[in-house]
This record gives sequence, structure tokens and C-alpha cells, in this order.
Amino acid sequence: MFSSISLNVMHQITGFLLEPVVWGLLLFIALAVYETGLAIGERFGGIQRLSDRSGLVGLRQAGKRRIERADFITRIAPMLGLMGTLIPLGPGLAALGEGELTILTTAMTVAFDTTVIGLLAGIIGFVLGRMRRRWYDAAMEACEHG
Repeated sequence: MFSSISLNVMHQITGFLLEPVVWGLLLFIALAVYETGLAIGERFGGIQRLSDRSGLVGLRQAGKRRIERADFITRIAPMLGLMGTLIPLGPGLAALGEGELTILTTAMTVAFDTTVIGLLAGIIGFVLGRMRRRWYDAAMEACEHG
């Protein structure tokens, strides 16, 4: 029914994207774990040490940079999860049409796994961003008034 060069090229590009998307998701999970460790350090004295050493300007710059990293995780990881959901569904549904249920099962497993990983990383990034905003705002307010 649909057979044009542009559709075939688009299908090939999409097929090549699954592996980088999965690696990207694994990278974002690792980054979320790393950022969680940094946030624990920030919460238990890191922000105060930074404030004492760098003052209000250094505190503002570091806070902005760290909050932006958490926001980056929050935005990009779920997008990659959605890509990882949709990419295998095309071949999986095509396999269903041919009666190949094992291929469909594998495609669905990959789709659900990438969704969960993307959402998990996004949730971690969201929580870190919110906590960091509150911590850095309080530290900057303390610097300004103290």
C-alpha cells in the first residue's frame, strides 16, 4: 500500500535510532544516580561550604548550573523513553500481522522497558531540580541577609 523511497528511508533511520536511544536512556539513569549523590552532598553541607568559599555570586552560578542539569534530565529522559516506546512498535505490529508473536513480545518488552526507564530518570531529575531550587534559594537568601 505504502511504498515510496521516502518512507523506506524514514523507516531505516528510525530502525537505526533504537540502539542510541537505549544507550541514551542508560546514560540518563547513570547521570540521575550521579546527580542524586551530588544532591546528598549539597544537602549535608556542600551548599554551605560553597557559600562560604564563593559567596553569593558563586552560589548563584553553581546553583543555576546544577538546577539546569536536573532540568535537562527531567526533559530529555522521558522524550527518549517515548522514542524507545514507539520505535519497536512498528516492527512489532508488522510481526503481529505475519503471526510472529515472539517478535511482538520482544518489541513490547523493549517498548515498556524504555518507557519506565525514561520516566524514572525524569522523576529523579524533577525531584532533584525542585529540591535544589529550594536549597539554593534558601542559601542565597541567607547570604543576602546574613
